[in-house]
Amino acid sequence: MSKSSDKSHEPSCSQCGSKGSGCEHSHDKHPEHFEKALARSTLNRIQHKFLVMSGKGGVGKSSVAVALAMTLARQGYRVGLMDVDLHGPNVLRMLGLNKPLDPTTTHLFFTVEGLENLKVVSVEAFMPDRESAVIWRGPLKHQAIQQFISDVDWGELDYLIIDAPPGTGDEPLSVIQTIPEAEAIIVTTPQEISLADVRKSIDFCRKTNMAIVGLVENMSRLICPGCGKEIRLFSSGGGQRLAAAAHVPLLGSLPFDPHLVELADMGRITQLQPEESPFLKAFGELVKGITAKSSQ
Repeated sequence: MSKSSDKSHEPSCSQCGSKGSGCEHSHDKHPEHFEKALARSTLNRIQHKFLVMSGKGGVGKSSVAVALAMTLARQGYRVGLMDVDLHGPNVLRMLGLNKPLDPTTTHLFFTVEGLENLKVVSVEAFMPDRESAVIWRGPLKHQAIQQFISDVDWGELDYLIIDAPPGTGDEPLSVIQTIPEAEAIIVTTPQEISLADVRKSIDFCRKTNMAIVGLVENMSRLICPGCGKEIRLFSSGGGQRLAAAAHVPLLGSLPFDPHLVELADMGRITQLQPEESPFLKAFGELVKGITAKSSQ
């Protein structure tokens, strides 16, 4: 990826005060220091940073991240959505963003039709063949995540939503190192096998001093489209019990919504409105809690 041509917010050289890397003092000797300074300059223009994570896959983490970014953008906030699930990126497909980005452009992000205040970036945007596997070790992952911050023209944002892969590996660690003020939103389902892995995510956050915004219980129930009754897909109350035991807030319980899944698979999730979706309707209440916490 190439850097933005806008130098107005780049860090100044400590020796001559010039902006960017075009000063008379070479930054080539310590490029990592300049990259970190550039990332910090970018992050200073973003008010809130949330890492959406989960202990295991299959809990709807990306759906929660996309719905959170989409709901905030619909409420008028300036939002960035960064997909750091480098081996299994899904965000662009859910939003119908199918064309590759030209790495020589200055912005390096997508905007979503009808939600121009939402900026989206993913490693998949720079892959000519999106079916190709990303086979990277830790250092390359860390570099990519740092470049997602320093090279993308995020501008002024109210919220940056970061969709992480399942588990507690390289990507969440790189986010913490690059964005130390990021806060975690942890996604689970009510079943015990998912809750056991979430306990590890909570432990990860505490060992790395990452603040936890709260827990989201996804797929807590299914609303029957015929009679409107609630059908419990898993044992009930698991998220509430875990939140109480771990002393973290339960931000909300979200129903399973087959229509949302269908539209996400088609890349048309933004066409769904809250009045048409039990998931998005419940999500509206969840976002109220998140924005209230952010304003404190």
